[in-house]
This record gives sequence, C-alpha cells and structure tokens, in this order.
Amino acid sequence: MNIELAKHIPISEILGKLNILPKKISKKEYCYLSPLRIEKTPSFFVNIQHNLWYDHGLGIGGDLISFGRYYLESRNEGHTTSDALRWIKNIYQYQYTPDISFIPEVQAENNQEEDSSLILKSKKSINHLGLIHYLEKRGIPLNLAKQFLKELHVQNKRTNKSFYALGFPNEEGGFELRNPFFKGCLRPKAISFIRGTTPKPDGIHLFEGFMDYLSVVSQLNGKRIKGDTIVLNSLSCIKQALPYIQNYGYRFYYTWFDNDNAGTKGSEILAEFLKAESSLKQVKMNKVYQAHKDVNAWHMQTLGL
Repeated sequence: MNIELAKHIPISEILGKLNILPKKISKKEYCYLSPLRIEKTPSFFVNIQHNLWYDHGLGIGGDLISFGRYYLESRNEGHTTSDALRWIKNIYQYQYTPDISFIPEVQAENNQEEDSSLILKSKKSINHLGLIHYLEKRGIPLNLAKQFLKELHVQNKRTNKSFYALGFPNEEGGFELRNPFFKGCLRPKAISFIRGTTPKPDGIHLFEGFMDYLSVVSQLNGKRIKGDTIVLNSLSCIKQALPYIQNYGYRFYYTWFDNDNAGTKGSEILAEFLKAESSLKQVKMNKVYQAHKDVNAWHMQTLGL
C-alpha cells in the first residue's frame, strides 16, 4: 500500500469496515460519532467529495493516512505513516463485514467464463453506503438511481467470495453490475429498453451504458427522456437492438456513444444495419459532450465533481 493509493480509498469505506456508521448523511458529508474519542453528539465529518475528514471536537482533520495515524495513536499503537499505511492495507483488503463491505473483484466485462461464475444471492432497494457513495461520485442522485437500479448481493462460485453491486436489469432477466471495483454482468447479457414519456415518439435514444443514460436524466432534473431509450450495455449487443428500432415508426435515432474509436465504430455499425430504413435518420449527440470521453464524464464535470 502506497500513499497515492491510500488517498483514493474512501474514508467512509474504512469507517464502515470498523463498524462505524454515519449518524447523518447529506449530499456532501457524512457525520459520525468520533472514532478518536468518546462523545454523545456526532461531530466527526467526512467530506465524501474530497475524501477528507475533520473532528470538530479535537480541531484536527486530513486525509485517510492522517486518520490512520490518529486512530492508531488513540489506541496507543505505533502511528507513523508506515504504520498507518500497513493498517489501512490490512483493514481494506482483509477485513470483511458482509453488511457493509465490498470485496474487490477483477473486471469481467466481455469475459464469459468470469461472468458465468456469478450467482445472485439477494436483491433489494439501494441502502449500502458504499454504493450510495459511488453514485454520488458519478453524479447520480439516489432517488433517481432507485427508480432504475437495485442493490444486488452476488457470489462468485469460482472464488466463493461475495460482493455488493448496483444492478441494472436487462430484457432477458440479467443485470449489469457496477461498484467502484467491478464492472461486469450477471448473465444473460442483453440490452435494456426504457419506454419514453411520449406515446408513439418519433425518436429513440441509444446509450452504451446505464451510467450515461442516468446522467442525461439527471441533467433533466430527474425527468425521463420523451423518446424511447435503449441501453446497449455493450456495443456487442447492437444487433439485439435492431428489432426494437426497425418498423416502429421512429423518424430519428439518437446515439450517445463514447468519444473513442469503439464508440465511433459502434455508431458506424448501427448506421450500416439501419441504412435500409430510409425514413430513419441518425442524430449523433457527441457534440453535447465532445470535450469528454463519455456522457457521464461530461455530467460529472458540469457538477464540478
């Protein structure tokens, strides 16, 4: 564990692994009873946007490494920077409390063997603090996320490890899975179709991933897109989208693909598939977020994240 890596670990995650839960939650801060001393009124704050803490009773604060040093000192243990880094590594990687912790998993997108080893243990509304913090970092309001996502408890049969992730349902009963450490799917892999607010709309919107779609809805202050929407969940699912587009009376299809080679290629492939639809016009939305890799990166920038 080095200093740079430690600074990127959410302080709220470390507190969670110590079974220290917030007493109050706001958009920018979590408020706790101080883990450094005994108190009855919560005065220990964690700024989740900047990943910094401050104990108002002691008048001290800082990053995760400084917290580790003060925490170890409060327990009469060695509290050098090296001691703090070693303690953070032990807490972060090896202590696991099922109700509040993540188990890091390797990224598994487009890896059938890895994805097929995952099984669903439970599904419920989002209340895991780590997942809430992840949504906040991506600029997605919790009340919006709860309309489209579930909190899933997933087990890897191959490793016998469990972890929590956001689950976005698709049309075949599977889920796209996301948490700060994992990007994959609970098979089967398929597209997701979302009906718009306008009956028989003249347009349909296509996104690569659900974070991009939720980013646009967030930009609309939580109002759904008027036209219908397809979230591909992978550019490899483009062919699955065609039956939802062809012969349905749409006049436009709006593509919100990434500003990279894969996104450009995906847009070209889709246009090739639909070239026989003479009444259907493609509208590339990339100009909206042209300075950014994707829609979510643009959305985060508009929020100052």
